[in-house]
Amino acid sequence: MSDVWYQCDRCTACCKWPGDVRVESYEIENIAKFLGMETQAFIDDFTRLRMNRDGLSLTEKDNHECIMLDGQDCRINSVKPKQCRGFPNKWNFPGWQQVCNAKAIPIKKASELGLIK
Repeated sequence: MSDVWYQCDRCTACCKWPGDVRVESYEIENIAKFLGMETQAFIDDFTRLRMNRDGLSLTEKDNHECIMLDGQDCRINSVKPKQCRGFPNKWNFPGWQQVCNAKAIPIKKASELGLIK
């Protein structure tokens, strides 16, 4: 485990990085419900087969931004996929620290503040 916890400040840099944003079945149902859509309509409109062909991913806009990014806001922030919630502590990409504004907090303090779940 790292000695720091990175607190997201919602800069959206990770939302603009190309690649798969995995969505699991239960997440798809939650997101569709949150958006007021039928599950199949959400799948048809906002997902694609993952690059490894093992499940579904959110689609991207032509500029590689996540389809759920609306300006500087995530349309589904309160129900966003586990992958999104885990960045940058559970996963990240090469060079993420050059584009991400997450603040490093000592792990002990982050734990005391209840930031680590």
